[in-house]
Amino acid sequence: MPNITSKETFPVAGTIREWRRLQDKLIYRFFQLNGTLSILILLGIFFLLLADGFPAVKNLGLSAFWDMIWNPTSFVKETYGLGAMIISTMMVTLGAMTLAVPIGLACAAYLAEVAPSWVREILKPVIEILAGIPSVVLGFLGIVVIGPAIAAFFNLPNGLNAINGSILLAVMSLPTIISISEDAISAVPRTYKEASLALGATRWQTLIKVVIPSALSGIIASIMLGMGRAIGETMTVLMATGNALKTPHSLFDSVRTMTSTIAIELGEVPFGSDHYHGLFVVGFILFIMTFIVNLIADIVLAKYQEVER
Repeated sequence: MPNITSKETFPVAGTIREWRRLQDKLIYRFFQLNGTLSILILLGIFFLLLADGFPAVKNLGLSAFWDMIWNPTSFVKETYGLGAMIISTMMVTLGAMTLAVPIGLACAAYLAEVAPSWVREILKPVIEILAGIPSVVLGFLGIVVIGPAIAAFFNLPNGLNAINGSILLAVMSLPTIISISEDAISAVPRTYKEASLALGATRWQTLIKVVIPSALSGIIASIMLGMGRAIGETMTVLMATGNALKTPHSLFDSVRTMTSTIAIELGEVPFGSDHYHGLFVVGFILFIMTFIVNLIADIVLAKYQEVER
């Protein structure tokens, strides 16, 4: 048997170490490139909306967009107020979150802590299928099923209103909230639960006071993502909320969200007109709103992680 000297083994070991260092550098650069690309795309969208919306602000003045009425095609006086659309967007979104958060969190806790394995194997694919339903299909359901039911139950002339849109957006947000929250709850170390049960706590007390607080960061992330889905949804709210250009006073009023306005009007306006650039102002405000939602989520998560430390 030939002798293996150190001169023969060291070069091989050195080559392996160099190859692993090269792999680490390539993976690091790959992730760095993707992170930088994401930032550049975000900045590109920001400056695109800003550049195309600025001519409307320059010609009309910033105060024109503080009005409550949006009617840029009026023969009497063109108005570009965003107030009613912002209120409508927030009303529908908050209504959706009011429905989706408790239901989604309850479903996630059931799947992670209570449901038998065979139930979990059935429900998880169903929830994923629900996420794949096209928004236009949910819009049809809002018109044909949910709208008439709301009108009959509350004795309204029609069911195309904010509460209809909130219900549909809640359904669309549920898969995101349930999936991410369920993963966060499942990721809580088993020792936390065992320690709580060993101290005499019930399964319900363990879930409420130990498991959910430990998974709070993931739960908050799921709620923010669900809210982002609700704010940015277009087709469903366009079909099911009535699209009335007025300030809503209750969930039973017809509303028009910011996304609906862009979808309805952008393809019909003359290119380069004040109306055209005004729609980019709507998109810019919508971008800022979603940015603020995500910024608040990051601040909450950072403070929660500091408390944990």
